[in-house]
Amino acid sequence: MDQYGMIREILEKSTYTVAMCGTDMMKESGMQSMRAPEISYKVEREYGYSPEEIFSSVFYTNRTETFFKYYKKEMLEPALEPSEGFSALAELERRGQLQYSITNNVYDLPERAGCKNVLNLHGTIFDNECPRCGKKYLMEYIRDAKKIPLCEKCQIPVRPKVMLFGEQVDNQLMTKAVNEISKADVLLLLGTTFSSGLCEQYVKYFEGSSLILINSQEHFMDEKADVILREEVKTALPKIVWPEGKKA
Repeated sequence: MDQYGMIREILEKSTYTVAMCGTDMMKESGMQSMRAPEISYKVEREYGYSPEEIFSSVFYTNRTETFFKYYKKEMLEPALEPSEGFSALAELERRGQLQYSITNNVYDLPERAGCKNVLNLHGTIFDNECPRCGKKYLMEYIRDAKKIPLCEKCQIPVRPKVMLFGEQVDNQLMTKAVNEISKADVLLLLGTTFSSGLCEQYVKYFEGSSLILINSQEHFMDEKADVILREEVKTALPKIVWPEGKKA
């Protein structure tokens, strides 16, 4: 039996599987890392500040126009679509072989692929509200605003409900993530490594039987996994889910 078949069998026998979707899985859908040297250079040249400086609560509060200029162009304009890896994840959930997905992406990629049980640790660009009255606003309202998107009632800047640099993950979300991981008997680590912040913070709570890592990038700490598949998630997971090919 090859690794695809081995993982498939583990998932079929599992009673509670949780998936953690890392940064590399987001990159497979076209997301660019803010911390990539070429991105940082481009942003500093265009805006005069680093991504870490602009994408912060300090800039949202004190340099609001620069914050939204960056946010709208660099985060809302790119048209990211869920990769086949997310489609396979949604199919696992539909079959009852996946109980929860945990991610730190802000683009709702698992949900847009069809997943229902998703924990977005860093929030989502589709959730925006007025910090004073709590009125909700669509992502399109933020994206299409001529300058700073203001609450129609309060006339103050609308707040994207995404985690900014320097902020902490909401305690309730952290507790939910720990609870889901601790009751799983199978944990899928997708597009991440053991050295990532996501894994360092949460994998220690896993007490199940099978830790499965699927990622094309290598790290020496990854040997902690029970099964390792060195391949991009967008090609590996569909082979596991649809061994005879995805049906139209």
